[in-house]
Amino acid sequence: MGKNNDFDLSSNSEQKAEINVLSGFVKNLLTLKNPDNMLKQAQKVGLKKTLGAFDLIILGVGAIIGSGIFTVVGIAAAGSSESIGAGPGLIISMILASLACVFSALCYSEFASMIPVAGSAYLYTYATMGEFMAWLIGWVLMLEYIVGYIAVVSAWSGYFMQFLKGFSKYLPDFIVNPPVYLIHDYSTAVHELTLKGINPDSVIPNFLGIPVSVNIPGILITLFIILTLIKGIQESTKMTGLMVAIKLGVVGLFILTGAFYIKPENWIPFAPNGISGIFMGAFIIFFAYIGFDALATAAEETKNPQKNLPIGIIGSLGVCTIIYVLVALVLTGVVPINQIDTHAPIASAMVMVGQSWIAGLISIGALTGLTSVLLVLMLAGTRILYAMSRDRFLPKILQTLHPKYKTPHILTIMVGIICIIGSLTLDISTAAELCNFGTFASFIIVCVAVLILRKTDPDRPRPFKVPFSPFLPLMGIFCCGGLMLYSMQFLQKSRLLFPIWVVIGIVLYFVYSYKQLRKEGHGALKEEDNA
Repeated sequence: MGKNNDFDLSSNSEQKAEINVLSGFVKNLLTLKNPDNMLKQAQKVGLKKTLGAFDLIILGVGAIIGSGIFTVVGIAAAGSSESIGAGPGLIISMILASLACVFSALCYSEFASMIPVAGSAYLYTYATMGEFMAWLIGWVLMLEYIVGYIAVVSAWSGYFMQFLKGFSKYLPDFIVNPPVYLIHDYSTAVHELTLKGINPDSVIPNFLGIPVSVNIPGILITLFIILTLIKGIQESTKMTGLMVAIKLGVVGLFILTGAFYIKPENWIPFAPNGISGIFMGAFIIFFAYIGFDALATAAEETKNPQKNLPIGIIGSLGVCTIIYVLVALVLTGVVPINQIDTHAPIASAMVMVGQSWIAGLISIGALTGLTSVLLVLMLAGTRILYAMSRDRFLPKILQTLHPKYKTPHILTIMVGIICIIGSLTLDISTAAELCNFGTFASFIIVCVAVLILRKTDPDRPRPFKVPFSPFLPLMGIFCCGGLMLYSMQFLQKSRLLFPIWVVIGIVLYFVYSYKQLRKEGHGALKEEDNA
């Protein structure tokens, strides 16, 4: 009997030990970062507060307009190899996408006014769902910013080549009309050659049996962006305002000029692919709204953020929606759906109606606008990675600053190399779709986080509160999740790549980040936060 009792006691001890280990493991995954400590840490950094509500609207419009209007508007209207187009019904798609954004924007505004620190959705998640979800949302944000960069740089190349064609009388033909494998990723090069009835294998060169297609304009602009970010950007509201004015001027010129060439018969049928096309159009055009959430990363540099951030986020979203609807009406009214150029849709539309000089101006404005978007996207990507490295999720070497310019040069170079490699392999449609998946996921998490913090910390001051909660946050979850799931029945490549990206992030967390945090002592992190 004594032996049995000893055996039972030993067995119970082992079970308790296993339960304690499991309990400790789960507790580590759910470790929260206190919002008060975030605020103290931000005050210690002491960034200069210079941005008002109008400045934020200007920054928001600058960040949003460019990536969508000059790129995916053509894909959303005409469709791609994997997705059907919305046709003139794109204006309904835009309204649906903007509604999904509004619900999420309200949740971002509540967080940004309550916890005005840099880090955006990553830190909001850390404050509500814990360490593991914070890592995962940071990893997904990388998908949004880095893959979004790849989509925009592909469009930049298209407008750059359109710009060069304006000088066809003065430049050599090999510069104006280079081989497709020197100005596109592999998938796009194959698509372009196939449309012309040319066998891609007979044109695209091979290296060790691997077809080689190099987007040279994309690589060159990426190298320029890397050097610019390493040297540092002199923040200037006047310069930002000038770039926004150029972009708005170009878009306004397209709307006013194109209005005279609209053929109402091009709007019939209004929705050639029915409700399916409209929903897919909403998913694709959602890429055009990415940017307003980046304003939350400027919280520490905003005067009276509790009031000005919500105005800036929602105001910039409203301005851009009006502009987008007008552009969609003109584009689909001027160009038949089957003739829309998906790489430079707005400039090509002007060429089709004989306004080549306007197409040239649009290309210049697009290049200016897209360049600023590229800067913002790579900067946002490096900032998120820098914050994750500071929280010990990633190696400390990524925090290394340039001895002269005081910028994270190692991190910037690393992100730039990833963008270059991605631009050689991902076409603009797949990149935009993947970026959307990442964005939808982060928006859903922010909506959920608002509901969680309402329960776990109800007494925390909220200068701005999402009205009609929990209805509006739940609508944000429903709209973003619904569009995300609906699109998966059409998208083949991106619906596989997104889960792979998430799985890679989970593996990296448990292989490196989790162990590193425990090795260095998570308590040290807490003490640092409390300092």
